[in-house]
Amino acid sequence: QVQLVESGGGLVQAGGSLRLSCAASGRTFSSYAMGWFRQAPGKEREFVGATRWSGVGNTYYADYADSVKGRFTISRDNKNTVSLQMNSLKPEDTAVYYCAADHDSLGTPDLVDYWGKGTLVTVSS
Repeated sequence: QVQLVESGGGLVQAGGSLRLSCAASGRTFSSYAMGWFRQAPGKEREFVGATRWSGVGNTYYADYADSVKGRFTISRDNKNTVSLQMNSLKPEDTAVYYCAADHDSLGTPDLVDYWGKGTLVTVSS
């Protein structure tokens, strides 16, 4: 049974940092795209960032939403673990953050293969 388990959410002041981690189990995700979406209250789930396999060895490419570029860094720690370092957090970053994995590109939430249950990030002003 495939599981994605997030950790690291919490409450932080604006300008602060948090690091989220996601551990996947139940299969090997080496060729899968893994990354993060978020959903704020009353809003649709949106893409945050992803790591996508280059097709060669253990090389992955990172991609980000414009709203987090320069502040968030996504990393593929190993074939089944992905992390999100969030710096310079803003109140508008407040949301439930979901880990996701997909055999394709992880571009749209409607086509994601696997989801975690989510972890809440609250940024106070």
